[in-house]
Amino acid sequence: MSGTDQRLSGFRRFAWVGVPAFALVATIFVGARVAGIYPWVDQTFDMWAYWSTRTGLDYAAAVPGQTGHYIYSPAFAHLLAPLVGLPWPVFAGIWTAILAVALWWLTGRWALVAVLAPTVALSIGIGQIDFLMAAAIVVGFRWPAAWALLILTKVTPGIGLLWFAARREWRSLAIALAATAAVAGLSAMIDPAAWRGWISMLLRMHFPSSEVLTYLPVPLWIRLPMVAAIVIWGARTNRPWTLPIAAMLALPTVWLNSPSILIAIPALLAAGAATPAGAWLRSPDSEPAVVRRRIAEGLVASLRVLDAEVERASRAARRSGLRLVVGIRRRITLDRRWPRRVASSD
Repeated sequence: MSGTDQRLSGFRRFAWVGVPAFALVATIFVGARVAGIYPWVDQTFDMWAYWSTRTGLDYAAAVPGQTGHYIYSPAFAHLLAPLVGLPWPVFAGIWTAILAVALWWLTGRWALVAVLAPTVALSIGIGQIDFLMAAAIVVGFRWPAAWALLILTKVTPGIGLLWFAARREWRSLAIALAATAAVAGLSAMIDPAAWRGWISMLLRMHFPSSEVLTYLPVPLWIRLPMVAAIVIWGARTNRPWTLPIAAMLALPTVWLNSPSILIAIPALLAAGAATPAGAWLRSPDSEPAVVRRRIAEGLVASLRVLDAEVERASRAARRSGLRLVVGIRRRITLDRRWPRRVASSD
């Protein structure tokens, strides 16, 4: 065996070991957070801002770029409502587990290697939503409604919808916009005041100062035209891997952890077909039409079973009813004979 073959064999063996090793590391990390071990439950992490929505949404004092301030839309806070009711360490552990699963789904056997990258480690450490955004981009190629996550959190990565417009996939574009509008509308009905506060915060257009060295100091108005060009070029040349790049560059502020969104790229390349996300994306079973048909078939089958059970219960009830009537008639007959028996005995 040549040296190259030996190295490839070694990489394959490491890759197979990578999944249980990553699962072990993730379990230990999640356990440390649930146990409340410092500094993994520090209140300076981004996920603390998500958990703090349990006390209400106050956008008047929220400043984008400052740790601990919740700046996403009220819709995302409403989505997290079942989780933020938990104690802070428990929420931190569950949130970390969700991010770990998303990372594994996107990278598969190479999750442990991916988490060694500083930007990925930082993202999972502070509890940012980078992995969820990356997963939403991949899912969005099959289920465009997933783009609602990017729009209702970071807003500007929604420029990625130009992909559907450039490819004249109007149905997918309409689904993405309709899903976003539906979620936003429902959330606005729940808390209209919070939505007014969030929009006011966005209009303030506050960005980090140039003294902060942990972000890309290129104004958004310069980056967005470049991002639009990348998305349109990628759409017209059938290069889906350009979308994670565009989403990262379109962020209102590109932080050190922001490149974690690029972990969506492997699943969108031919070489990434072996990842769970890549396999799902290429599987005919994950086609929306196939999924809808199977859901419909399952519902029909369930209704048939339910109908059969109701019919059987009805027949049983009728039989029980008949037996009850016969019993009542027999009792009435006995009761009618009882006075005669008493009279004859006298």
